[in-house]
Amino acid sequence: MKIFLTGFMGSGKSYWGKLWAAQSGLQFFDLDTVIEAAAHKTIAQLFEEKGEAWFRQKETGTLKTLAAKSNCIIACGGGTPCFNDNMDWMNDNGTTVYLKASPGEIFERVITEQEKRPLIKDLSSKDLLHFITQKLQERERYYSRAKIILPVHTLTAQTITAIQTGNENE
Repeated sequence: MKIFLTGFMGSGKSYWGKLWAAQSGLQFFDLDTVIEAAAHKTIAQLFEEKGEAWFRQKETGTLKTLAAKSNCIIACGGGTPCFNDNMDWMNDNGTTVYLKASPGEIFERVITEQEKRPLIKDLSSKDLLHFITQKLQERERYYSRAKIILPVHTLTAQTITAIQTGNENE
């Protein structure tokens, strides 16, 4: 079993991924953390030094190196499904789960973490909400292709059981 958690920044992919992996005895990988460890730099530094195009290629390559892993949960970056046919690849190689959050929910979660997030670090509060709303609309066509779509306000520690059995409506 390989589960790919997708969704916008701040949707809880890392939080829920760690919790669910620990509960179910699965390995957990945070794609951004794997990239940072290999590069010995933060995602923000990589964006700044190498640019987004370079980062997206690195992200895709790193994602595909995880193909050899099994019995794991992989928290993907918010943009991962939107580039290089990654969503198709993830759907072909595991169970994709979209943690769906509203712009307001995302705003509340990321407003205090802007420095760590290169795409939003220089935005005012007003611009941040506009950016989230616009980007979410752009990315929804990728996110919505996930095999399972779960609203973030419904997530619990037991959600992993429903994902594993394919009964996400429980």
